[in-house]
Amino acid sequence: MIDARSVIETTDWAGLHHAYGEASDAPEALLALLSEDPESCGATLGYLDAAVLHQGSLYPVTAPAALFVVGVLGDERTLILCESDLPWDDRERPLRAALLEWLGSVAESAADWDDDEDDDGEDEGEEGEEDDDARSAAACQAIRRDVYAAVLPFLDDADDAVRRAAVGAMGQLMLAPELAEFRGEQAQRMQRLAHHPASATAADRAAAALTLGNWGIAPQAFLADPDPSVRAAAALAPALDPDPRALAEIRRALADPGTADDWFTEHLPQLDGKLRFGLVKALLRRTRDFEEILPEALAVAQMTSTYTVDADWGPLLKRAFPERHTPDRPLTTAQRRFLSAIVDNDECWSGVANPLLWFRDAGLPHNRESLRTLVSAT
Repeated sequence: MIDARSVIETTDWAGLHHAYGEASDAPEALLALLSEDPESCGATLGYLDAAVLHQGSLYPVTAPAALFVVGVLGDERTLILCESDLPWDDRERPLRAALLEWLGSVAESAADWDDDEDDDGEDEGEEGEEDDDARSAAACQAIRRDVYAAVLPFLDDADDAVRRAAVGAMGQLMLAPELAEFRGEQAQRMQRLAHHPASATAADRAAAALTLGNWGIAPQAFLADPDPSVRAAAALAPALDPDPRALAEIRRALADPGTADDWFTEHLPQLDGKLRFGLVKALLRRTRDFEEILPEALAVAQMTSTYTVDADWGPLLKRAFPERHTPDRPLTTAQRRFLSAIVDNDECWSGVANPLLWFRDAGLPHNRESLRTLVSAT
């Protein structure tokens, strides 16, 4: 067990730093997690995300801060409902759920370093920022067993948000080489949900299927789930790429991508953004010709926006134009229909420049009227 108070008292916080400088402010921020004051707790959640794990970067303060969080996870004071003070996260949930999610993010960042070959500065003989980053990563990797032990009791928590955050954190932790001995046990636990769907919510079953997929395990049993959201989540797994049932579920979900995005009212930690982003990625991975995915491409084009071009209609545009368009090459029927849907969708022309590079790479005009003229030409 980690003694949170001891972590505070024995750590040289002033000798550490985070994204914004010296970490001497860490003890006060961390202790606020036990204040039972929603505003103070929300401020610390923002601090953990913005300073201690800024955009997924690890710092010397990250590991001791994570150890403190591990030490307080079981404290009843973390059951208080609060929101992060970050403007883009307005979810009200138990503080414990937010802390579990944060520990999962720390584990994810640490896992990014597992395959890195650290040359220990042999070429340069100097220690710089890279060495500092590597030491911070090593410190976070060294505490993964402690984090695992802290997360484990909450995998069956009665609170939906806490349980899902714990499953999400466990999904990242099981990627660690030193925790591989527990992966089979955790995989069996998650696979049992496929055979007893009434024992867990659809979101829990979907989270289990997504987690198995992230571990490289084919969640085939979940393809028979009574809920379409669970089947779609399972179908995302790369290990199911050869299974025609998985492709059929992807197509079925993308027939109405807006509805698919709304299947999960609570964010699943295993999903990177909207569900349709993963669906489009899996669809493109399992198909070759644009004509065969035209129905799904049109469904996305009719509801997407300029802000999500990099994750949905941009990759579809690239598939539609594997070679740059030239004026002497007429559009195919499929290309014309897809571009017409984009032209007719006002949300794809909000003034943000995100689509510009996609149009340029395809050899297409990026002006709406010019593109309208192109698709209208006989």
